[in-house]
Amino acid sequence: MRHGKKINHLGRKTAHRKSMLANMGSSLIEHKRINTTVAKAKALKVFIEPLVTKSKEDTTHNRRIVFSKLRNKYAVTELFREVAPKVGDRPGGYTRIIKLGNRLGDNADMAMIELVDFNETYNVNKPAKKKSTRRAGKKNVAETEAPKAEDTKQEEKEDKKEE
Repeated sequence: MRHGKKINHLGRKTAHRKSMLANMGSSLIEHKRINTTVAKAKALKVFIEPLVTKSKEDTTHNRRIVFSKLRNKYAVTELFREVAPKVGDRPGGYTRIIKLGNRLGDNADMAMIELVDFNETYNVNKPAKKKSTRRAGKKNVAETEAPKAEDTKQEEKEDKKEE
C-alpha cells in the first residue's frame, strides 16, 4: 500500500534530492528543456510548477521564496524576467514531459521535460494543409453549381410573373 507516500524519494536522501531538483530546475529554466529519466522528470514537474506560479507576481517575497528553493540567483532572475511574462496568462501546466525511449546503458526510461511556451518542436502556427481529395473538390463544385441552378429557376419564375 502507498498510504501517505506523496513524493518519489528517487533513491536519495533528502538533502541530495533537494539539491538535485534545484540543479535540474535551474538547468530547465536556463536551457528551456532537459533530458532526464521519467521518474526525475515527474519529480521535477512537481518541484518547478509552483515556482513558476510564484514568479507570475514579481515581489521581493516571491523572489526570496523561489531563491530558497532554486539556490541560483541567475536562474531566479531569468525565471522572473523571461519565463514569467510568457506564462502570465496560463493557469497552470507550464511543463511538458515527452518520453524518448530507453537509455542504452541501463535501459532506463528517458524523457525530455520542457517549458511549454518555449518550444520549437511543436509549431503552433503551422499553416493548414489543403485537402487534395477529389471528393472534396467535387462536393465544392456541386455546391457552387446548385445555387446557380436555383438562381436560374428563380429568374424564370420572375420572368413568368412579369409576363
